[in-house]
Amino acid sequence: MRVFFSSFTQLTAQSLITQIHLFYELNKIIEYFPHPNLSPASGRGALISLMDIASLHAFVTIADSGSFSLAADRLHLTQPAVSKRVATLEEELSVRLFDRLGRTVRLTEAGAVLLPRARRILAEVDDSRRALRNLSGVVAGSLTVATSHHIGLHRLPPVLRTFTARYPQVRLDMRFMDSEIACAVVLRGEVELAIVTLPPQVDPPLEISPLWPDSLVVVASRAHPLAELATIVPQQLQEHAAILPSEATFTRRIVEDELKRLGVEIPVAFATNYLETIKMMVAVGLGWSVLPRTMLDGELVELPIAGLRLERTLGVVRHTGHTLSNAAGALLAILQDRSTLPAQSP
Repeated sequence: MRVFFSSFTQLTAQSLITQIHLFYELNKIIEYFPHPNLSPASGRGALISLMDIASLHAFVTIADSGSFSLAADRLHLTQPAVSKRVATLEEELSVRLFDRLGRTVRLTEAGAVLLPRARRILAEVDDSRRALRNLSGVVAGSLTVATSHHIGLHRLPPVLRTFTARYPQVRLDMRFMDSEIACAVVLRGEVELAIVTLPPQVDPPLEISPLWPDSLVVVASRAHPLAELATIVPQQLQEHAAILPSEATFTRRIVEDELKRLGVEIPVAFATNYLETIKMMVAVGLGWSVLPRTMLDGELVELPIAGLRLERTLGVVRHTGHTLSNAAGALLAILQDRSTLPAQSP
């Protein structure tokens, strides 16, 4: 009897939480897309039947990928099945959500209005499911995490080795992307955690947890003219081409802000967000750069720049409005336990 009552309570709670969130969001959608047979007063069942979660998921996936075929691949469905879900949604809302332009699609004005609300519905449903699964205390299920290539290569291997050994029932989905994009996908509820270069500041509902201080150094090849100098004043950097991350990155912002403080304008010859690529370009003599100290090896030398100190912080970004799964909480605990470990050598 105790087991039956527990299961019944969980099912009832899951239904109630999901219905409340959907009722709230769908009422707002009705205001933008009046349906001839439905209104907010027509009852919860009618509102919920207006659209299903699968159709909304298909709609958001197409909007993100810009293609019905790519969305079908991501959803592991046939393209006709995806098209049918969108067609059903469009029929129920009495609007066209996409303009078909050859092999690509674009959101219509109605689609652009629906997209952020659809994201919120899906995020709320996922959050409700996580909250209810957490009641069991079991660390299992899926966990989606975003990180950068550099952190995945130099910081995460020992952490992930411990995590997968300790929690084999977790299906880990690692998504590699720039730190700035990772923060955006956390905000949209597409991943639970982002392990990235932390931004200089974040606004609610995002929250950061610093893990590793990451010292940055100015580097060049051993054959570079600046490598022959015992001491370098910052202004001498202006006389040589630089290879840096793109302007949109947190790391580039840190470097530019510090050099601007010293009165230095950077002549950027190349920009790429892959630090391993930057290291290669510097090693062959195409210019100087700023890289994590942990990437120094026999190919590169640190340039002693008077008065220049550069550092960034690596850590975790999460959404405070979303419930962390037991798996995300377990990974966060391991990260915090191992945050004093040095980075792995390149």
